[in-house]
Amino acid sequence: MVSTRHHPRDFPPPSTARASTPSNSSESSSGSPKSWVHTPTTAVTLWLLVSCPLVLWDAGYVLLRPHSMPGGKWHSPIWSPYALYSKVDYVYGWPALNANDGFPATQSILNLVETAGYLYYLWVVYKYGTSATSAGRGQPKSQKGLSWILTGETVVAGRRGATAVLVAFSASVMTLSKTVLYWMQEALSGFVNIGHNDLRSLVILWIIPNGLWLIFPTYNIYVLGEEIISSLANAAPRQRGRPKLQ
Repeated sequence: MVSTRHHPRDFPPPSTARASTPSNSSESSSGSPKSWVHTPTTAVTLWLLVSCPLVLWDAGYVLLRPHSMPGGKWHSPIWSPYALYSKVDYVYGWPALNANDGFPATQSILNLVETAGYLYYLWVVYKYGTSATSAGRGQPKSQKGLSWILTGETVVAGRRGATAVLVAFSASVMTLSKTVLYWMQEALSGFVNIGHNDLRSLVILWIIPNGLWLIFPTYNIYVLGEEIISSLANAAPRQRGRPKLQ
């Protein structure tokens, strides 16, 4: 009788024991909790490392006009290449400045917002990233450098990594949308700022450089968006508790 009374406590039925373990376990075979990880791609990281300084340079030119323009006190040597580009695209030249066109400065301010998002992403990857080695993810690396961040073996785990992905994705959407707006404004205005160029100059000095800001942000959106969608599709349903009465 004693053993019968204590048996349910000491030895739970098989069905109860199985029910206590979720079918989708949050623990690995080693017993440590699994955590979502983001693996930055080399292409995305390399593009951000190249484009961020260029965008800051461009924004500096626009926001410091006329001092950054030809003849200005800060034009040479920092913004000397704009002596040519301001003749190719009048948005960067005297016609837009003399007309008090606010679009160049507006887009440059938005460029700074986007770049801040990209720099945050790169900072998170560099500061909190770890190396995914053959021994498993999350193994610390004693020395970090440019080659390390571009290896494609860096991972950022948890909420911090997820936030960085969301920020970079949002900034990429901003970049693509603004670039499309830039192209459409030119097309719908009769190419008022670039229509004076011959075809060769237009392709080499305007279409190709500006086209990069269509191609790479689109790629970023695809890569980061696919990761976000995959994570959401595999995530457990969010538990909603009853509101507490005050």
